[in-house]
Amino acid sequence: MTDITSKVPLTRMLLRKRTQAPEPVSSEPIRRTRSRMESKSEENEPDYDDVRCQKCGSGEDDNQLLLCDGCDRGFHIFCLRPILPSVPNGSWFCPSCSNHSKITSFPLVQTKIVDFFRIQRSSLSGDKIIQDGKRRRKRSGSCLIVSKKSRKLLPFNPSEDPTRRLEQMASLATALTATRTEFSNKLTYLPTMAPRSANRAALEREGMQIISKDDAETLNLCKQMMERGECPPLMVIYDSVEGFTVEADRFIKDLTIITEYVGDVDYLKNREDDDGDSMMTLLCAADPSKSLVICPDKRSNIARFINGINNHSSDGKKKQNVKCVRFNVNGECRVLLIASRDIRKGERLYYDYNGYEHEYPTHHFV
Repeated sequence: MTDITSKVPLTRMLLRKRTQAPEPVSSEPIRRTRSRMESKSEENEPDYDDVRCQKCGSGEDDNQLLLCDGCDRGFHIFCLRPILPSVPNGSWFCPSCSNHSKITSFPLVQTKIVDFFRIQRSSLSGDKIIQDGKRRRKRSGSCLIVSKKSRKLLPFNPSEDPTRRLEQMASLATALTATRTEFSNKLTYLPTMAPRSANRAALEREGMQIISKDDAETLNLCKQMMERGECPPLMVIYDSVEGFTVEADRFIKDLTIITEYVGDVDYLKNREDDDGDSMMTLLCAADPSKSLVICPDKRSNIARFINGINNHSSDGKKKQNVKCVRFNVNGECRVLLIASRDIRKGERLYYDYNGYEHEYPTHHFV
């Protein structure tokens, strides 16, 4: 199995996305010349030359020094907690001026969680669903002994305890609600964006590996388990440095499907000025006008909260335990996050935001 992409950047586009490092549009400091200041007369315009970061006290790296639109104080994007991956477009307010309320935990109420995730009411008991999954996993696992080259993907192994599964789903609902994101576990095609007919794996400029029949069945099994409320054994937690992040809530075996990267599908050309940092390459076409990206800012799942590694440090690279792989599934492009090694309980999940271009700015990642 070849790792085709991990948020692969497309060149010649200035995008606020995980796959491409933002560049200043001019030689002037990005946030020291704000649009609202341009309307002021030259003699009344404040002098920002002496602005320093409120966290580290330095005025260096001014192209990464944000000015709060509320109090005019400066903050490096890498000194903020959580760290900002890139300079945002439009207005920005520091933590003191943003008036963000404390994150409210989603209620641990089964009916509310069922409604939030649109879980199907099934006549099957939870125990029977788990046993069915175990039988499938046993058959899949036995194939690994035959040949290393024919290693197959494994379905995730949900927690047996129904209460723990509710807690896991509530943690994801908390993160989605805090980021004003609707839950979705599939690619979404909207009338104002790219149609589903545009998602053709045959257009991939360097070709895309076709998912095997067994792996396609495993992916479908994961989807069915999610629809019945059998979620991956993952918890979304809030870290003061990394923001929302994901950790394993039980042992996860190498080659396990963690989740599919989902969201709204749009043409890359429509996202040149997008401020989002979570866009994922879906289709890298020979004709750039046909290239597609996944935009998870409105609709998404737990994939949005899995953080990236620091490509510039050996310790950062050692953290990687998930890889991002694109597959041709029935003629369409799909992006899967897959365990790249055994993951112990309590370990946080990380993958490489960069593909082979290595252009996403990760040098300030922890």
